[in-house]
Amino acid sequence: MPERTGYSARSLSGLFHRAGIFGAVALILAIGALVSPKFLTAGNLLNTVDSVMLLGIVAVGVAFVTYSGHYADLSVPTIMAFSGVMAVEMLRFGFVPALLAGLATGLGIGLINALMVGRLRVNPIIWTLAMSYLTMGVMRWLWSNQQIYPDVKGGDTGAGRLFTELYRHEVFGRITLPMVVLALFVVTGHYVLTRTAFGQQLKLVGSNPSMAAMTGVRMPRTVGLAFVLSALAASAGGILITSLSKVGAYYNGEGYDFDAVTAVVLGGVTLTGGRGSMLGVLGGVLMLGLMSNILTLLGVDTFAQRIVKGAVFLAVVSVSSLLARRMGRDDA
Repeated sequence: MPERTGYSARSLSGLFHRAGIFGAVALILAIGALVSPKFLTAGNLLNTVDSVMLLGIVAVGVAFVTYSGHYADLSVPTIMAFSGVMAVEMLRFGFVPALLAGLATGLGIGLINALMVGRLRVNPIIWTLAMSYLTMGVMRWLWSNQQIYPDVKGGDTGAGRLFTELYRHEVFGRITLPMVVLALFVVTGHYVLTRTAFGQQLKLVGSNPSMAAMTGVRMPRTVGLAFVLSALAASAGGILITSLSKVGAYYNGEGYDFDAVTAVVLGGVTLTGGRGSMLGVLGGVLMLGLMSNILTLLGVDTFAQRIVKGAVFLAVVSVSSLLARRMGRDDA
């Protein structure tokens, strides 16, 4: 009987933890309804969801890195930009080759991150930040600091038109391709974390790396795969944001690293690793989108919104660190 009671307590605790971010989303919805009568209209909510589709895709990838206990992948913005630029550059060879080239570019950077952080155990923050600067420099040097355009690079093949319509393609009425991609990433990410051996190993690496090593987990491969998945998500997001903006440029993706980490931490994935869920990450993304929408309806400018996001991130990290210390984990 005590065991059953303990199990029930843990189950309720876990349910509360998973539902917490969606409770916060519900609170934000209530606040938004009070702020403006336009907030709960179908058009406004659909626009809000559409505005965070790319962030959601990127955040799913970053969540794997954070879940592994390696904080964040700061090369995400330049992976997005480089993948988009390479896709546009390769449109001369056709639409499909361009998409494959963009994805391959991101995966190539992800494999380098995997080798350096996973096998050589380089500090993930320092390495991915350095990789971001390196990739940025390469892009600005190769393309002489210039933007490139799909309709020009695609020539008469029609690939440029297909590329610019990629983001806007509707699958079922108002359901756009980015919504479908995000749904696939969330569902697949949830399955990987909860139903596969890799997910269990990643949880052990994030929560107790010493135990993971003693139980035979191949940590370099496990951590490395987390960075590869992060790069895959970033490259998909980069191709879509380039399609949206109709221009390949080194600045595409700027700010997505911070926003993705904020969404991940808001969603309950702890910076110490081993805790959280993909559904929580989705909730964190929605919460950021709703907050931005409310601030916009209130007339708050972009720079002030960054201050609010920064304050929210600091508050969440502070609470997370405090809880981690109470649980005996001082590495928060």
